Amino acid sequence: MMGSGNKKYRFGVVDGAALLLVAAFLVWFFHRVGAVLDYQWEWGAVPSYILRRTDEGGWVPNLLLTGFFTTVKLSLWASLLASVIGVLAGAMRAQGSPGQKVLGWVYVETLRNIPSLVLVFLFYFFISSQFLDFLGVDTWLRARSEATRALVAFFFAGESQINAFLSAVITLAIYEGAYVTEIVRGGLVSVPSGQREAARATGLGELQVFRYVILPQALRKILSPLAGQFISTIKDSAIMSVISIQELTFQGMEIMSATFLTFEVWLTVTFLYFVLTFSLSRGVALIDRRITKF
Repeated sequence: MMGSGNKKYRFGVVDGAALLLVAAFLVWFFHRVGAVLDYQWEWGAVPSYILRRTDEGGWVPNLLLTGFFTTVKLSLWASLLASVIGVLAGAMRAQGSPGQKVLGWVYVETLRNIPSLVLVFLFYFFISSQFLDFLGVDTWLRARSEATRALVAFFFAGESQINAFLSAVITLAIYEGAYVTEIVRGGLVSVPSGQREAARATGLGELQVFRYVILPQALRKILSPLAGQFISTIKDSAIMSVISIQELTFQGMEIMSATFLTFEVWLTVTFLYFVLTFSLSRGVALIDRRITKF
């Protein structure tokens, strides 16, 4: 007899009613916008801001798609850096020395109780105008070959935006890392102490116990919360538009101010964010199901 986890999902009456309700709301929304606000829908103009045709006849990403790619890069690097910060700070809070626990607590409580917008401005003006300018990242990049500049622009940003992009990544990672820290701490604390003692009895050192015994068990428990936090990172990346990072929200505002296609632009931006976050959540759900089989 197959377990409940292998049962196929069946489309039911409740699902059909929910879809009808959503469809009815969309019809009502578009009707009310046109009737009450006297708004003239111009959806035909939106595709040109996603892709544009070059003089040679090819197609290249336009503002919305380049903003989408910038959001992906910003969220990806920030999530990776936040994971490193979160694992280190989470380990300090869970099984570090008293001093390390206090340091981790100060980091978490400070970052979680500061408005994200204030944090963005503080870190941006400090990191970008002091630290990154001192390092001369943009100057270093301008002196590199065209192939190197193109590679850095593909994975990060061009020389004109590299300092702002890196400061945005660092700022977002530090902010999200505070939440990842608590997720990791909770996962580590949930591992029974007997597992640690048994691993020590086999002759493993503290680092080996953490790496090979504690962390793998904790990862199974924190995978879903981490996925939720990474999705939050994607949504929180929109706030970086205030420091002129040309991500999806910034590009949406630029197009809207130039064309006044308010609803068309923001509905398209919403859809692109949904595609990104929903794809991530489904991918993590698939990984989670496979992990639980072992």
